Amino acid sequence: MGEKRSDTTGVFDVTTKASQVIDCLANVHFGETEKQPTWMLKVRDDYFKGPESMFAPVDLAELLDEMDEQGVAKAILMDNLAKPSVTARKFVEAKPERFALAMGGVNLLRPMPSLRELAAVVTDLPVAYAVVGPSFWGDGQFPPSDAVYYPLYTKCAELELPLCINTGIPGPPIPGEVQNPIHLDRVCVRFPELKLCMIHGADPWWDIAIRLMIKYQNLRLMTSAWSPKRLPENLLHYMRTRGSNKVIYASDWPVLKMRRVIPEALALNLPADVLDNYLYNNANEFFFVGRGLEEYGMQQREH
Repeated sequence: MGEKRSDTTGVFDVTTKASQVIDCLANVHFGETEKQPTWMLKVRDDYFKGPESMFAPVDLAELLDEMDEQGVAKAILMDNLAKPSVTARKFVEAKPERFALAMGGVNLLRPMPSLRELAAVVTDLPVAYAVVGPSFWGDGQFPPSDAVYYPLYTKCAELELPLCINTGIPGPPIPGEVQNPIHLDRVCVRFPELKLCMIHGADPWWDIAIRLMIKYQNLRLMTSAWSPKRLPENLLHYMRTRGSNKVIYASDWPVLKMRRVIPEALALNLPADVLDNYLYNNANEFFFVGRGLEEYGMQQREH
């Protein structure tokens, strides 16, 4: 799992297999808030049984050490249009070859200002994807098939920007029905040009998610916030057979540490090429190839 660095620039080239892992969802913004909302504390304490340090400020050197230890070439850090993460943007500026951003915070009820800002941010920063969690806004009243999402879908398709949507019942005690993957069926029909990825698994609707991925070429699934050893056998079977290019690894760090979940992923009963796809190739193809993000890292290093 060693790193392969350029002899001249010292940066990772994400167009080749520089390392075995791209971690597609990490959180470095938790420590920016002095007091977490009650539902976040319940997720930590009741759902993940996590330590208090889960919401501590993140040290760049310590994160890079864990990434290097586990062979992670690049990590995608959660950010937000409405409340930009100082930490995430600082890390991207310091190490543009190691980090990209995932951008949430689009105001779907008054979308135009947010979408203008999204377009500007995508131009200025290495944004790997936009993200929205249907259960986490509007009291969970708006499934992804609702027309309120259509301006976001249109803008992401225009920008050729992948969009990640939370699926599966969420950990916090909030309504979860809107995150049933079946709501993406109509979206994939209406927006075949849109690159869509279900994130945080799809429990308890794995079979629906798998059937949709078989049906639609533009749909993927990310296993963020899921311990690989707890992934269901029907998903692993799909990965070994028809879905070798469809499922993408992520940790949801620090909710699940890389040094925990990457060894678990390596221990899965998957053929070597399928494991490589899961940990690296599928993410590289879906989020990075052809979008200029690797060139962003090179350019920033030269300044």
